[in-house]
Amino acid sequence: MDINKLSRMANQIAANFEANGHDKAVEETRVHIWKYWDPRMKAQIFGDTSQLSPIAKDAIEQLKAEAEAA
Repeated sequence: MDINKLSRMANQIAANFEANGHDKAVEETRVHIWKYWDPRMKAQIFGDTSQLSPIAKDAIEQLKAEAEAA
């Protein structure tokens, strides 16, 4: 999948949770992406977070750290 589309999707997910405050939105975004994104999609976005909003970027960085620790 195109990295631009993945970034847009992650940013949209993050925007849906933004009203809950940064930390809660990061957690909810992280959980959503962990549950619903294909492993290939996650692996691809781990490689390029340059287009992500702060909430989406923090969520992806947490997911990447978890994946590396596993």
